[in-house]
Amino acid sequence: MPEILDQARTQVLENGVGLDEADVLALLNLPDEDVPAALQLAHEVRMRWCGPEVEVEGIVSLKTGGCPEDCHFCSQSGLFTSPVRSVWLDIPSLVEAAKQTAKTGATEFCIVAAVRGPDARLMKQMREGVAAIKAEVDIQVAASLGMLTEEQVDELVEMGVHRYNHNLETCRSYFPNVVTTHSWEERWETLKMVRESGMEVCCGGILGLGETVEQRAEFAAQLAELDPHEVPLNFLNPRPGTPLGDRPVVEGKDALRAIAAFRLAMPRTILRYAGGREITLGDLGTRDGLLGGINAVIVGNYLTTLGRPATDDLALLDDLKMPVKALSATL
Repeated sequence: MPEILDQARTQVLENGVGLDEADVLALLNLPDEDVPAALQLAHEVRMRWCGPEVEVEGIVSLKTGGCPEDCHFCSQSGLFTSPVRSVWLDIPSLVEAAKQTAKTGATEFCIVAAVRGPDARLMKQMREGVAAIKAEVDIQVAASLGMLTEEQVDELVEMGVHRYNHNLETCRSYFPNVVTTHSWEERWETLKMVRESGMEVCCGGILGLGETVEQRAEFAAQLAELDPHEVPLNFLNPRPGTPLGDRPVVEGKDALRAIAAFRLAMPRTILRYAGGREITLGDLGTRDGLLGGINAVIVGNYLTTLGRPATDDLALLDDLKMPVKALSATL
């Protein structure tokens, strides 16, 4: 067995201390024949430090398209030719989406808006939407509304939003290659305010943006420093009309290496399957990831791309004897 896996068994599995950047890089460079052993160790770490339950979440876009930012992977930017129209979702539709999400057994419902940061109109709609959902649906409400002010953070707390998603997307050194209309540091500042407010921090990113293996290790280390409650792990699903529309998808083995490496860097974090897993991993790879450190999934469709049917993911969890986390356990 490679030395890095022996080290990780002691450091991470037994002592609960995540791997540093150099050790994550060693994991990301493991030869193909050692990937199953890394996944098995990551699964043992997940079971020991997180337990067997899997958290299920649905997401819905409150405001789609027309975003002024230039995130090169995103078809919701108003600066690209990608075919996503600007659309607002009304409150009854938002409540109905929450109800349908709850029917899957999900405990999390995340409201997302394609904006740099929320304006007064969006915050008003959030207040009304969250109140309407809480009146009719037994589900936790999370939000992802871009960069925030201190006042907006406080307002979301008052609404009862319990978790805020704001992805760093990639490591600090590579970020300027992906986004030029705002900085990595601006995102980090919002995340600090969210943490200090008492809301749970959800922060991850996308692999396959053109970053090197070294930069993936850097990203894992920076996320570990942030210590978010949850890390959504996306794999680029290239969108036509975006600057990254012609990029190749991440190889399945590389995606699995990353899943194991991010779990061993953050042994206690909720590591969530997010966008792109369907084309990167397929059914068999999705199973391998669930047995390799993943302990949460987004079910159904994503913001602008199709996912797997929720019933398929729930059937897979049942087949793997992985219990879905109950809502009562999160309250």
